[in-house]
Amino acid sequence: MNQIYILCIDDEADVLEAVERDLATLENVFPLETASSADEARGLLERIKQQGDEVGIAFCDHVMPKETGGEFLSWMEATPYWKKTRKALLTGQAGLEATVSAINNAGLDFYVSKPWTREGLVQAAKRLLTDYVIERDLNPLPYMATLDAERLSAHAYKKGLLSDT
Repeated sequence: MNQIYILCIDDEADVLEAVERDLATLENVFPLETASSADEARGLLERIKQQGDEVGIAFCDHVMPKETGGEFLSWMEATPYWKKTRKALLTGQAGLEATVSAINNAGLDFYVSKPWTREGLVQAAKRLLTDYVIERDLNPLPYMATLDAERLSAHAYKKGLLSDT
């Protein structure tokens, strides 16, 4: 079974540390990788791809040097291997125009406003990862204890992996 990673990109180290702390409960199943720039994230994505693994969610800050989060997420959306990755802006500074552009061009799935709550970030991650497992038509059984078990059970029944008999 391939690993499904969570990727977080932000140029502020304290934000990356907070995301790592808040999503630690998911790391046993979904390893978390962090990058401080879009260039560093591309290097991580190349390594993950070479391993045959996937990224289920990319949380990305919008305001970063050289390249905005919206531009980076648009690149992911336009790259076939990463198109199905759930994409979320994690920012407090994206204006309406940048947010609309990210929705329209990056296939944005979620917007997390800074500051976030731990519960809100975990719920967003679980929802997006559940969507990812279902859309990729992956065997949901290994993820039932960590993600939305009700939605994954419905998917497992539909696939014939679970039955009432």
